[in-house]
Amino acid sequence: MKARRVRAALKGWGGVGAMAVVLALTAVFALVLPLTQSRGDGSTGIGGQGVASGTQTKAEECTDPQDQSLAPSADETGKTIQDIRDRGYLLVGVDQNSYRWGYRDPNSDSKTIELEGFDIDLAHAIAGEILGDRNAIRFRAIPTNERIPAIEDGRVDMVVRTMTISCDRLKEVAFSSPYFETGQQVLAPKTSDVKGYDATLANKKICTADGSTAWETLDADKKSGKLVASADIKTTVPNQLDCLVRLQLGEVDAVVTDGALAASQAAQDPTVELKGEPFTTEYYGVAMKKDAEDLVRRVNQVLVDYRENGWQQSYDKWLKPTIKKPAGPPPVKYQ
Repeated sequence: MKARRVRAALKGWGGVGAMAVVLALTAVFALVLPLTQSRGDGSTGIGGQGVASGTQTKAEECTDPQDQSLAPSADETGKTIQDIRDRGYLLVGVDQNSYRWGYRDPNSDSKTIELEGFDIDLAHAIAGEILGDRNAIRFRAIPTNERIPAIEDGRVDMVVRTMTISCDRLKEVAFSSPYFETGQQVLAPKTSDVKGYDATLANKKICTADGSTAWETLDADKKSGKLVASADIKTTVPNQLDCLVRLQLGEVDAVVTDGALAASQAAQDPTVELKGEPFTTEYYGVAMKKDAEDLVRRVNQVLVDYRENGWQQSYDKWLKPTIKKPAGPPPVKYQ
């Protein structure tokens, strides 16, 4: 039965299931990936609110983490931005195997298979406004559980990788204002008796990515009794896509991850589907060093411009085909 499921899964999305196995089982921690392909409109914002003193709200005071970022500014005289400009390119941590977010399409007509997707478009827009060149950027493929260490160690200037803003993460890194709204959801085989985040997860093995908000939610819900006690949440993996591989191999019964990511994985493998509705509300942000206030403000100004000119075009191209419903940028508040 498991073998049949694997064969069926690997036929999905023109062989991407097979590609997922190779990519997901290969840990890439410091691979530099220069890109030359441009996407989007490349517009540059002007104006801004200027640089004011202040730091992001302490995590102990945090109740709405998506509202804790600094006010936007187009000022580029700060040390972090000057160091980036002196270097001549932006270092960005991304995913390279999340379909339609940050991935390589083997069916691309390009001579070299470039990284592409919704997060990649945003990273190009940031480079375009800060450096005047959308391609003045070098990507590093960062596993899910290495996102924060990569920022703290200085391996990247920022992470644009479906990273949820959370109060706990604000203790370690700074975030931009939110650029996408999502929520945790269950992914399971179409033939599974799992119905959603409910009692049907009893005695089921659930996979999550190590260091993800999905695992944190399941752990907290298990302790509080919100998640059925017999659900097994011990299976964690470095990269979220590894969970899809475990599901395809029949090693787990369900996956819990952001609904937007789960929708893309269901598009990769037509033998699986989303089960039930999202059971949390979460927001993705661009993560940066805590003391890089000038960069945080500048990225927030990029996002002001991008929400007006770029966000919707990127969503319609990359995410609407899998999420299958209209969406717009999330509401924004600053501290």
